[in-house]
Amino acid sequence: MSRKAAQLPSGPELPEYLQPLEPVELEHDQSLAEAELAGAQLPEQQARGVSITASRLGGVDLSGSRLEHLRLASVVLRDCNLANVHARSAHLARVSVETCRLTGFAFASAQLKDVSFSDCRIDLASFGSAQLGRVSFEDCILSQTDFLDARLRSVRFTGCELTEADLRGAHLERCEFRRCTLAELQGAESLRGAAFEWPAIVELAGLWAQTLGIEVLEDS
Repeated sequence: MSRKAAQLPSGPELPEYLQPLEPVELEHDQSLAEAELAGAQLPEQQARGVSITASRLGGVDLSGSRLEHLRLASVVLRDCNLANVHARSAHLARVSVETCRLTGFAFASAQLKDVSFSDCRIDLASFGSAQLGRVSFEDCILSQTDFLDARLRSVRFTGCELTEADLRGAHLERCEFRRCTLAELQGAESLRGAAFEWPAIVELAGLWAQTLGIEVLEDS
């Protein structure tokens, strides 16, 4: 029986015309739809339940913000600064994140479905207890990022830097790793259910041996 490949995420669906928005402070339970926000400097926002639908954000700085229960549906984010954003219990669906900085981003207990990250810096971030379905990471830096107790289904990592990433307690199903760096990975036992290219499997032989408690014999 052949292995089922990871499913690709579905992309955002945006209308032909988006209403340009002026930068404004975010408010609790605020809803934005069919809007375009460009170049806004909005660091350290404090707003729960913000909902953004069928919109585009370009060059927006939301660094250091606390946006619990954030909801993004059919949204494109490009060249945004999302460093150290706390978005516990966020819900992302049909979202494209391109060339953004997400260093220290906290996705704790979030739900991500049909989400793609490309050319992003997502180091020192946390997906703890999050649920990821049909998510792709392409050419991303994920060094020291944790997926503690997360559930990953049809998640693809392509050309990513995962040095010192932490997968302890994670559950993987139909996940793929291609051309990734996995040095000093924690929680290698959680990779059951993942697929790798053969050269990577050979390269990681030491990691597999360490995980299984296999000792190396010296030549007699």
